[in-house]
Amino acid sequence: SKFSVVISKVSTGSYKRQVYEVPSGKQLLDQAVIDRITWATWTSVLGDEVIGIWSRHAEKADVNCACVSHSGINLVTGDDFGMVKLFDFPCPEKFVSFLVLVFFFFIITTSTVGLMVLYCFSRRCVMEV
Repeated sequence: SKFSVVISKVSTGSYKRQVYEVPSGKQLLDQAVIDRITWATWTSVLGDEVIGIWSRHAEKADVNCACVSHSGINLVTGDDFGMVKLFDFPCPEKFVSFLVLVFFFFIITTSTVGLMVLYCFSRRCVMEV
């Protein structure tokens, strides 16, 4: 039978992705189980599914936030250079093509990318590569 469990994924300061059951707080360590999880939302800059968001010269702290569209086909990221990028999701290959969205922010944070995600996906931004 199909059942639902609340799971939370966090990214640590040491750039590790950890997965926990909620509300027990028990950490999931079995990678096979983690790989089978279908996430309801995605806001992590870490993981095999988002390797392509990192440019050749990016440092780990350069990409601040990410958000996948409700349809699960696009990903918007924000970075320290004030750039908002639109990717296909997932993007498991390094250095994939992206569309730069022009906004006027110095540093993109989680809250500013949230506003841009609303704008982009309400306007039905479609990435063409």
